[in-house]
Amino acid sequence: MNRISDITLERIKAAVGRRGFIAEPGEMAAYLKEPRDLYIGQAALIVRPSTTAEVAAVVGICAETKTSIVPQGGNTGLVGGSVPFETGDEIVLSLNRMRAIRAVDLANDTITVEAGMPLAALHEEAERHDRMFPLRIASEGTATVGGNLSTNAGGNAVLRYGNTRELVLGVEVVLPDGQVWNGLRGLRKDNTGYDLKQLFIGAEGSLGIITAAVLKLFPRPRATATAFAAVAGVEAAVELLGIAKRESGGQVSSFELLPRIGVDFVLRHIPGTRDPMQARHDWYVIMEMTSGRAGDELRSTMEGVLGEGLERELVLDAVLAESDTQAKDLWKLRESMSESQRPEGGSIKHDISVPVSLMATFIERATAAVEQLIPGVRIIAFGHIGDGNVHFNPSQPPGADRKWFLDQWHEVSDIVHGIAHELGGSISAEHGLGRLKREEITHYKQPLEIDLMRKLKEALDPQGIMNPGKVV
Repeated sequence: MNRISDITLERIKAAVGRRGFIAEPGEMAAYLKEPRDLYIGQAALIVRPSTTAEVAAVVGICAETKTSIVPQGGNTGLVGGSVPFETGDEIVLSLNRMRAIRAVDLANDTITVEAGMPLAALHEEAERHDRMFPLRIASEGTATVGGNLSTNAGGNAVLRYGNTRELVLGVEVVLPDGQVWNGLRGLRKDNTGYDLKQLFIGAEGSLGIITAAVLKLFPRPRATATAFAAVAGVEAAVELLGIAKRESGGQVSSFELLPRIGVDFVLRHIPGTRDPMQARHDWYVIMEMTSGRAGDELRSTMEGVLGEGLERELVLDAVLAESDTQAKDLWKLRESMSESQRPEGGSIKHDISVPVSLMATFIERATAAVEQLIPGVRIIAFGHIGDGNVHFNPSQPPGADRKWFLDQWHEVSDIVHGIAHELGGSISAEHGLGRLKREEITHYKQPLEIDLMRKLKEALDPQGIMNPGKVV
């Protein structure tokens, strides 16, 4: 890559106007690093267009001048996909000024929004129309719709509603040559060839820039039941999930695994949290069911599931939330688990998936292997066990040197990812590849898969200007 000329930068600035760019180093800093500070880059300019036409104009200039672009949403990603390299010869194109609601179609249960809309704002708009958008993630106050689509975000409700790609009906995309593809169709059935929108969902901005999307809306639940249960182990949690799905008729919306050590971290470092149980247990789950019908029927169903779990000695103790406030308190234990690891020192993060039936096997094998490599390491294995996704995060031994511990990241990841692969799993369930796993994925995907991905990249972005060095 070459240094971007002053003429090119001035053309880009003119395309977006004075409010559409940031050039002062202090103001640029927030756009140049990711939340864990694993990557801190440089950029020639932060560009903040306010319309699709402005995005297209900027991309057209970049295509003409072979200028590299790093698309960015809320910059909450955890694999470096939205952070520029350290060379300073790229521009960051942030969509955070594009927040408009373009259409709401209640009869079709869809909403069309621009890519920069924060996920929390989308939730508020859906609720205003007595609807729900089911994607829920811890960073939803900052994360944007475009970033969620570009990374195919997961979250706590995948078990019932699916990943982001299953919640999208249409997209608008600025292609690497500056052309705009308007695929904003709200159709649930369209069997007219390739489903082109799926090329851009999960591509991390490497094939084009998503500027708007048609999203599915769902009826707002009239009843919710939330339980926090101590379970006899990970295998018992999986058995309890099976009971819950069978007895509820598919009303389980979330099923999350929490280890005791993770709960201890939260209680130690997150104000306003408390242990919902008197006795300590090694493993817990948070289970939530939702229904479109008001009344006590859902609560009775949850009580029946927990009762069967107790009878079969899968459940050791349980608490059923009596109010929305209590439910939020229970969820805070889960949603604070990532944040609570930072004060404990270095943490080596993994985002893996395996078949739900093999979750206990994976956690047992990976824990034993990492503990053998690093005596005293503390394993925080938590997350979306209901859909086979666990965040397997070894935390440094107490008193250990943080740098020494983090220097073993690759060796630890080779072990963890190798076991996941052996069990038919993935080394990235919901975070994507970005910079962090771009090279590593070549060891786990078939060569033909990697070749197909590269061919798609070359076909759509022959100059390689869209988020270069990421994904492929």
